[in-house]
Amino acid sequence: MSITRKATVFVVGLGLVTLSACGSSDSGSGDGASTSKTVTLVSHDSWAVSKSVLAAFEKQSGYKVRVLQDGDAGQAVNKAILTKDNPQGDVFFGVDNTLLSRALDNGLFQSYEAKDADLILPEYRVDQDQHRVTPVDTGDICVNYDKAYFSEHKLTPPSSFDDLVKPEYKDLLVTENASTSSPGLGFLLGTAARYGDGGTSRSSEAESGGGWQDYWKKLKANGVKVVDGWEQAYNEEFSGSAGGKKAKGDRPLVVSYASSPPAEVIYADPKPATAPTGVATGTCFRQVEYAGLLAGAGNTEGGKALLDFLLTKTFQDDMPLNMFVYPVREAAQVPEEFTKYGPQAENPETLDPAKIADNRDDWVKSWTSLVLK
Repeated sequence: MSITRKATVFVVGLGLVTLSACGSSDSGSGDGASTSKTVTLVSHDSWAVSKSVLAAFEKQSGYKVRVLQDGDAGQAVNKAILTKDNPQGDVFFGVDNTLLSRALDNGLFQSYEAKDADLILPEYRVDQDQHRVTPVDTGDICVNYDKAYFSEHKLTPPSSFDDLVKPEYKDLLVTENASTSSPGLGFLLGTAARYGDGGTSRSSEAESGGGWQDYWKKLKANGVKVVDGWEQAYNEEFSGSAGGKKAKGDRPLVVSYASSPPAEVIYADPKPATAPTGVATGTCFRQVEYAGLLAGAGNTEGGKALLDFLLTKTFQDDMPLNMFVYPVREAAQVPEEFTKYGPQAENPETLDPAKIADNRDDWVKSWTSLVLK
């Protein structure tokens, strides 16, 4: 969910992932009995932590942390599944609620309840009977809008999914492909949560009609543009600023994150008095990221210590301005820039991981046929 992460492409077919070298001599023999003082964290490319915070953990624990950044989130999950019998490391970070069932069903993690797990906010706790994953962070996938465009055109920005299909927003939205992008998938799941599944699982708040499929027919008719990933959508198609620089695109609406506006302020030089982009808060889908002790990890004790570290107040306080996500630990500090420029959505759409597991692949196939063909 970080501002540098957004091109989070994943491969639905596990067989399409190209394997690199598996295993790590730093992590021991794979039997869990290693006395290695190196612990290996496998993650997507946007893992980040302050050097001083990581150094303090290494000094306190006696473990040297080796970080293996392994592509975007979906690719990293798929490779971890394919290499689970000879894992690349000890802890995996970055599987989110849209792909959690794939990891659990494939036996990616072993059980471990991290220290201070009882301080995780209740709404983010999952797998309470087996403790195979530990919630680490959360964020919201939402439509962002270019404030300058809407001011110049004297047009009120959209605030909900319903607004996006109105004539005044025709040809203004760009989103990511739900089959190749994590925010694209999250946006699809948000519409499924809002409108239901064509009458078979419609939420109580959904309007009458054919569920998310009918909604996407209207969105397509209203000129939504679909691109492969976040980098292209946000940095090339979106008309708002990107890292303080004017973007090249002409679409003033883009599927991104609630944390994108504060990132625009923090990275800009000079920093503006207010964020140049805003969030349509009625279009948000809540994303949660987890970490887990890999099955067959060579350094299980080091892995447990690292998982404990991810829930410490020190790490949770440090995390937002490094990965542009929100902490899940009770009483963790949220930066002023977040609360001022990109507060969490008050009522984001959510889906139970089991429901995502039951429907994700079918929904993506249906979406592809409906929107891309």
